[in-house]
Amino acid sequence: MKRSTGQDADPSRTLNRAGNRAESQTGGAAQRGGYVPGLPGTPAFTLTNASAPAIPVLISVPHAGRVYPAELLSALRHPADAPLRLEDRLVDQIAVRLADATGAALLVAHAPRAMIDLNRAPDDMDWDMVASGGARPFARMGAGRRARTGLGLVPRRLAGLGELWHERLPREELEARISAVHTPYHAALAHTLEALRDTWGAALLLDLHSMPPLGPKTGAEAAADFVVGDRFGASCAAHLSQAALRYLDQAGWRAAHNRPYAGGYVLDRHAAPQRGIHAMQVEICRAVYLDAQLQELGEGIDAVAASLSAMVLRMAAELVPMPRGFAQAAE
Repeated sequence: MKRSTGQDADPSRTLNRAGNRAESQTGGAAQRGGYVPGLPGTPAFTLTNASAPAIPVLISVPHAGRVYPAELLSALRHPADAPLRLEDRLVDQIAVRLADATGAALLVAHAPRAMIDLNRAPDDMDWDMVASGGARPFARMGAGRRARTGLGLVPRRLAGLGELWHERLPREELEARISAVHTPYHAALAHTLEALRDTWGAALLLDLHSMPPLGPKTGAEAAADFVVGDRFGASCAAHLSQAALRYLDQAGWRAAHNRPYAGGYVLDRHAAPQRGIHAMQVEICRAVYLDAQLQELGEGIDAVAASLSAMVLRMAAELVPMPRGFAQAAE
């Protein structure tokens, strides 16, 4: 039986019930930060469990935001399709379960990726989509690689849909999105990781995403259920990545390492393994936790959340010595 989220797939709902539930289920006090341009009373993100996390782990969710101001939707050429295509659909609901089960700190963005992509650098922008002339305040050598593909700081185009926006984005609007969402989100992320490292001696960032199915799920060449990314060893100690991959394999999941997703700006900016701050990206196939239409939660979410909770605890034990049996607590 399909698990209902109590919501429909209409992206025009500003802060839907799933978003509210994601905040209320976590055990610690939620700190609200930033704001969504167009909705000044709505926080751009919430940070939970940061004051006293039970383990030295921060789970971040940059792409599951579902707060869509009316002005943003009216500017889109495909308001019914583009937002859902850009979202890591409902992956924050998995993150909430992980934080509840493990006591990890949790940072969840509510501002949507259609507005600003928190896994992109502030200068990774297709500047041709920005109105007005003058200096490009964040550009160094033009658009970055991801911006050239259409998925920069503000997404410009999607395969099968083409151009996303009716008009160019005013530069002042871009700057407002950066200052209200991007800057405070990454400041909160950095501060929390530093606090975890100072308290525990080491910290682990788990940047949680979801991916479309990479291929058939049966046969000798069945597609991965998870992709663990560590920037090819640059963002995370090898024994932590290997612990994650080993656990997923033992739990019966198909997991890949760095291909096709090795991690992005979040890992590049915040990982510092030489200082004890490790960062890993985990992509979850949407087919294993959503329904057949890949829009609402499905029966698989329980198994996915239980496995990832146990994996997080095992990685925490690899990172910092824990009491005997700690890593098995969620299994």
